[in-house]
Amino acid sequence: MAKIDVNEISSLIKEQINAYKDDVKFENTGKVISVGDGICQIYGLDNALQGELLEFPNDVYGLVLNLEKDTVGAILFGDYLKIKEGDIVKCSGRILEIPVGEQFIGRVIDPLGRPIDGKGEIKADKFRPIEQKASGVMARKSVCEPLQTGIKVLDALVPIGRGQRELIIGDRQTGKTSIAIDTIINQKGKNEICIYVAIGQKESTVASVYEELNRHNAMDYTIIVSASASKPGSLQYLAPYSGVSMAEEFMYSGKHVLIIYDDLSKHAVAYRELSLLLHRPPGREAFPGDVFYLHSRLLERAAKLNDELGGGSITALPIIETQAGDISAYIPTNVISITDGQIFLESNLFYSGVRPAINAGLSVSRVGGAAQTKAIKKVSGTLRLDLASYRELEAFTQFGSDLDAQTKAKLDRGRKTVEVLKQGLHETLTVSEEVAIIFALTKGYLDDVKFEDIKEFEKQLYKYLKTSELGKKITSHIEKEGTLPEEMDEFIKEFKKNK
Repeated sequence: MAKIDVNEISSLIKEQINAYKDDVKFENTGKVISVGDGICQIYGLDNALQGELLEFPNDVYGLVLNLEKDTVGAILFGDYLKIKEGDIVKCSGRILEIPVGEQFIGRVIDPLGRPIDGKGEIKADKFRPIEQKASGVMARKSVCEPLQTGIKVLDALVPIGRGQRELIIGDRQTGKTSIAIDTIINQKGKNEICIYVAIGQKESTVASVYEELNRHNAMDYTIIVSASASKPGSLQYLAPYSGVSMAEEFMYSGKHVLIIYDDLSKHAVAYRELSLLLHRPPGREAFPGDVFYLHSRLLERAAKLNDELGGGSITALPIIETQAGDISAYIPTNVISITDGQIFLESNLFYSGVRPAINAGLSVSRVGGAAQTKAIKKVSGTLRLDLASYRELEAFTQFGSDLDAQTKAKLDRGRKTVEVLKQGLHETLTVSEEVAIIFALTKGYLDDVKFEDIKEFEKQLYKYLKTSELGKKITSHIEKEGTLPEEMDEFIKEFKKNK
């Protein structure tokens, strides 16, 4: 029998111990106990975090939305039909991020940053979490730069500034999206990146928006994030957060961004659907209690940063659809209280041919003159009062036929004001054009013009502004100085004389 060398055995054991590597991985895993309608209940994920990304089989991902005593409720971003009961789920240890960067400009993408326009893959080297804490008070600056919409009635009565949150609210088919699209079109050459977020829209509607922006070369500075009505509620819920994360990447680089959420009513409905499927308790109008927080944490991310942080901005234009003009419903009142003012579109005005159908009485900008150029501020000072007194006088005079000359003159001026503030679809104006026509109106230069000739007068005035020497001088002054030129009276008189 061979003699066993104890020293040799002990040295072998020591070598094995020294060579041992601890490559054991601890993973937080659980099992699917139920799945359906894009919602999944998982047992065993004891250390899962709210908002954490979950990995499912077949390349499907989910997001933790509910943390309960024994289970975790998650929403799924892929095809939930690929997931079955008993499947193993892993915690990723990270929150959901989306790719961001300038590579996305001109493209149509889904809320996960994947291209859906058939133009090939987008290679991004930066990522941002979809949920981010909004900039604090000390990081912000007061809204002080105007964002020109190119729409006379808005720039004069309800001005929007860079960093503002201005709600567009009204019934179905009153021109809410048209105002947003016109504002995007008007940003051409103004150093503004635009993001249009379509939530729960028909795919044909998103396609027509894309075509319209393309036709005006506005896709050169625009990103469309689309979660159409055919997509699951989880993607509709995610869409606005993805859009604002992309916007923040530009804002923190010192750039200016305009973001449109079209619309947050459908976003709230998608969230209600997810919440009820996760068995959260329903509240008013069956919406869960935290639906206010849903929109407030989204809209708070719009800001005008101070100069030390680069001075970038995100201007948010959320859209809300009302039912029969009821602005006192749950979601409209929530969003009105979060934003810095609202543009209220009225069905009666729309159907009577006043387009854009903006109700000057209910529409307000809480930023006001700080978001206007000095020239527009100067010429539009009395416009709101003129409109309000005209509406009141119009209602009063319906009961009587004998009117004195002064009342007739006031009514005539009011009718002409309404006519001047009408504007065709996608016919945006420059600041100098807006100043010229509003100046002519408020200073009484239209009083001797027949009502039916107003549109032709306006058209010829814009043409004269571009072609005459004095018009070019005025345009240059307004663009450079932003103030009202002294030659404005002389210009209108010269135009009327040569007309």
